[in-house]
Amino acid sequence: MAIMIKTPQEIEKMRRSGGVVRDVLETVRCLVKAGATTLDLENAAAAKIKELGATPAFKGYRGFPCVLCTSLNEEVVHGIPSKGRVLREGDIVSIDCGVVVNGYYGDSAITVAVGPGVSSQAKRLLDVTMASLESAMAVVKPGATLGDIGAAVQEVVEADGFSVVRDFVGHGIGTRMHEDPQVPNYGKRGQGTKLRQGMVLAIEPMVNVGGPNVRVLKDGWTAVTEDGSLSAHFEHTVAVTQEGAIVLTQ
Repeated sequence: MAIMIKTPQEIEKMRRSGGVVRDVLETVRCLVKAGATTLDLENAAAAKIKELGATPAFKGYRGFPCVLCTSLNEEVVHGIPSKGRVLREGDIVSIDCGVVVNGYYGDSAITVAVGPGVSSQAKRLLDVTMASLESAMAVVKPGATLGDIGAAVQEVVEADGFSVVRDFVGHGIGTRMHEDPQVPNYGKRGQGTKLRQGMVLAIEPMVNVGGPNVRVLKDGWTAVTEDGSLSAHFEHTVAVTQEGAIVLTQ
């Protein structure tokens, strides 16, 4: 496993790409409403990425056709935007975006409620998933371990009776979208690779209301919960510094 350590100058470049991702996600978040399609979100994201002078990271990656992943309700990750997917009051939609700026990647995801009519369970899912990401970022510092990150996510999620998806994990990120190490959302404190100053990680809990198992649909991309329960996904790109985690996509 070759973990790339970034210089402060490289981290500053990644802050620029992270800022673009944040701006794209905020643009798209404002368009989430009943009657919009996931293709509407895709088109807005593509236009914003172009306007900001960045390159989409997902489009063409291993053949993925779009700049966003849009995953509704029981879809966990890697949903493909489409004019046939209409958002309805009470849905939740995960929006995952990555960009490249001057050779450096940024990657972030949010899950958004469609309208005020979402169930209390869906609201709790969003709150718990975001809280698990915040808990994970709070343990990031030199000398902490990947197990500390995974345990921080898992403890928050399971305390609320939800499940952590194990088939997909976070990752290192830099001049490639996926670098070493893998960053699982479960684990034991003190175990696994030690974090070092200059590591940059995409931490991304995916949390299901029901069981942890997922399956991939016939399109070869869209992963859904095996039991049909709701799923949420939040992600930030973070740098490991002496002061702790610097969130590059916030």
